[in-house]
Amino acid sequence: MRIRTSLAIAISAIALLTATGCAVQRGQESVGNYIDDSGITTLVKSRFVESKQVDAASISVETMKGTVMLSGFAKNGTERSTAESIARGVKGVTSVRNDIIVRP
Repeated sequence: MRIRTSLAIAISAIALLTATGCAVQRGQESVGNYIDDSGITTLVKSRFVESKQVDAASISVETMKGTVMLSGFAKNGTERSTAESIARGVKGVTSVRNDIIVRP
């Protein structure tokens, strides 16, 4: 019983310290928005990795307030538009800014 109480206190302390220690630096974004944006970025990147039409290593993804910003290089226009379509298909994305450059 005493071990459970000690464990519960330790877990609560860790959760409290990590939750209050979040410093948001990107604009004036709230912690909740920052976490949502991180989730969106992770989902877009994972879908790029799953796709055989997009080279995930060549395309960078950033998200701010639901807007996904894509940058990097694509082999052709199809890869560029596929990356944008994948990003638009992720839940929570409000818009996509596609700055991917097609290599000649």
